[in-house]
Amino acid sequence: MSDIKQGHRVVITGLGAISPLGTGVNSFWEGLCQGRSGIRRITQFDANHLPCQIAGEVPDFDPHQYLEPKEARRLPRSVQMAVSAAAEALQDANLPVPLPEPERSGLVFGTGIGGLDVFVEEIEILRTKGLKRVNPFTVPLGLPNTSAYIISKTFRCLGPNKTIVTACATGTQVVGEAADLIRKGAADIVIAGGTEALINDFAIGGFCAMRSLPIHFNDHPEKASRPFDARREGFVYSEGAGVLILESLEHARERGGRVYAEVAGHASSADGYHLAALDPQGAGASRAMRWALQDANLPPEAVEYINAHGTSTEQNDIIETLAIKSVFGEHARRIPISSNKSMIGHAMGASGALEAISTTLTILYNCIPPTINHEFPDPECDLDYVPNQARYQPVKIALSNSFGLGGQNACLVLKAFEE
Repeated sequence: MSDIKQGHRVVITGLGAISPLGTGVNSFWEGLCQGRSGIRRITQFDANHLPCQIAGEVPDFDPHQYLEPKEARRLPRSVQMAVSAAAEALQDANLPVPLPEPERSGLVFGTGIGGLDVFVEEIEILRTKGLKRVNPFTVPLGLPNTSAYIISKTFRCLGPNKTIVTACATGTQVVGEAADLIRKGAADIVIAGGTEALINDFAIGGFCAMRSLPIHFNDHPEKASRPFDARREGFVYSEGAGVLILESLEHARERGGRVYAEVAGHASSADGYHLAALDPQGAGASRAMRWALQDANLPPEAVEYINAHGTSTEQNDIIETLAIKSVFGEHARRIPISSNKSMIGHAMGASGALEAISTTLTILYNCIPPTINHEFPDPECDLDYVPNQARYQPVKIALSNSFGLGGQNACLVLKAFEE
């Protein structure tokens, strides 16, 4: 639970997204509201020898829009996406680049796996061509904090700097940690985001070995991610990046910035149970939601929408449903709940950030994206998952959940901005 006392109000003033629905926030949001799947057969390598041959690839990403060709070539794809999403978010917030007050500009960024693609490539070079052919920057380029380094250098964020690595909870925890920096007055602006891009044989094969991925939808990829549906088989691995610009309300007002929504509260928790499975009672997930609501000083009954973790795995969807019931009681049956992962798959460290963007836009535009492929009811998943079609209704207060491998949980509370 956050121990930062309520101080400066924290608002969201800029958004940047790269997802399997396309490059840019507009493509992302339009695809979600249309219920369009971004899942397709893998093109980044030949996956025909693997049981799962589908993923959420970004179809139109061009790193040269924001990076020089020489720099783009040497950076991991995850870092390319991180920088591009950050550039879009800063432009959306109408902030100049470089940032005018570098020491008052913070950065909290995260990834689940990072630049492992660099390590994989250079290990092969070392073993086949020898040490002299190995890139001397291999180790720093592959580290999880490389995105934070490149973003801070590119946009001149010289204030507080953090890298969060909490598996699938990363992107949500990033936003909460960034909000705390502003609350306590350590920064006026914080770039907060998550990134992931590792669609290769190593990653897909590893998750196949875990039996975590769907294997019967290779010919119908758009049907593969089906959170809370009785015929779900596993999560669909994907890639992308999401970035939010957070500011103190005072700073945003002073410069005339537009406000999307307000960060009301957040929390994280641990299961302390299993490396790859949630606590079967949902205790850790429940704690994160309860503590986030306490941090926001809001009762459970105030929540009008939940952006679910909703991975499409057999046990996770059941346990998240159980945890929601534990926290919200009878109110759980009145809350619309939906999973963006039904359309964009699971982008690991980027997922929570992308889902925070989606939740922000739900509050702004009163559109709840659907959970697509929800066709066969599961008796153990018996809440309102907004099946198959977007729902238009006012949402003033919303939760966004992320529960990661290793039992690391995060929850974010966002609310409509009011003076």
